[in-house]
Amino acid sequence: MRVERVVRLLGLLLGLIAGLEYAQFIIAQAGIHDYTLKAVLLLLTMLAGALFGLFGLPYVTTRPFFWLEDKLNVTPLPDLVAATVGLLVGLLLAALVGLFLAKLPWYLGFVISLIVAVAFAYWGVTLGLNRRSEMMALVLGPRAAGLGIGPEAGSVLLDTSVIIDGRITDIAQTGFLRDKLLVPHFVLAELQYIADSSDGLRRNRGRRGLEVLNLLQKEPLCNIEFIDEDVPDITEVDMKLIRLARNRNAAIMTNDYNLNRVAQLEGVKILNLNNLANALKPVVIPGEEMNVTVIKEGKEQNQGVAYLDDGTMIVIENGRRYMNQTVGVVVTSVLQTAAGRMIFAAPASESTMERRPPKPLRRIQGGGTGR
Repeated sequence: MRVERVVRLLGLLLGLIAGLEYAQFIIAQAGIHDYTLKAVLLLLTMLAGALFGLFGLPYVTTRPFFWLEDKLNVTPLPDLVAATVGLLVGLLLAALVGLFLAKLPWYLGFVISLIVAVAFAYWGVTLGLNRRSEMMALVLGPRAAGLGIGPEAGSVLLDTSVIIDGRITDIAQTGFLRDKLLVPHFVLAELQYIADSSDGLRRNRGRRGLEVLNLLQKEPLCNIEFIDEDVPDITEVDMKLIRLARNRNAAIMTNDYNLNRVAQLEGVKILNLNNLANALKPVVIPGEEMNVTVIKEGKEQNQGVAYLDDGTMIVIENGRRYMNQTVGVVVTSVLQTAAGRMIFAAPASESTMERRPPKPLRRIQGGGTGR
């Protein structure tokens, strides 16, 4: 970049000047009179200063500047406003504290004031970012919800189960997830704990969850953010999520049945991916024909079992003899359960069979007729 080249040339010039001045200082202090030694000393110090200025100055000037510029470009405006207000409040409090340090010796007062200013500035920025929704709602009132920055604005907390499940990446790629996805650090810590487990299955599940978060970060249609907010007085992750969702007026996306029930009792909105998957399954009505492949036997005698592409189980009466064959079936009934949907069907050839004619009447002794 052109700016970095200019900074490097400037650093080279400043390094040469600093090296020259440092060499003259050493010569004057040491009382060196040998011209050869003076020349060597000047050459070494100027070379060292030039190299340091050429390669070191960009790291202390342009690199931090460009890093800060990139962060500011991707940071939402409400976050910038909240961080700026928090920073100003923190520095104002630090200045008030500095008034009580004016009677200390200047060097001691300067050091303490600097530490207090940095601490209060960090505290102000952190508090402003964590409470930005409340700040915007307090200033803008009901209009904050329309701007998407108040506590009424949509945001969704992700549970560990829905991250490990992985289907959220497919949904994010469709662009249907318009709300901001929030991942608290205690959920991230739980995923890391699972990924470090000695059990192979748990370890793979944890690593899958971390990979899913990595994919969500790279997805341009997904807005995901990792937040530092915690609930220190609660140790269980599920209860932390519920409390945090209530504080933020946010929803929780999960596949955990127990968390689902408890959150509903607490009045927290739940987004369950299993319910979404069931709702998006194709509608099948009795009498509809389809072609399926029978892959295994059913629990009852002569039953066969097949599956649709979405995983829906089809129980085929008298389908056992069609094992490992593709057969046409007719849907007889559909059963919706808590675990999902189950379809009952019969082979098409049998469902269209004509009814047998009634048996002829037979005569019995004593007159009359009977069946």
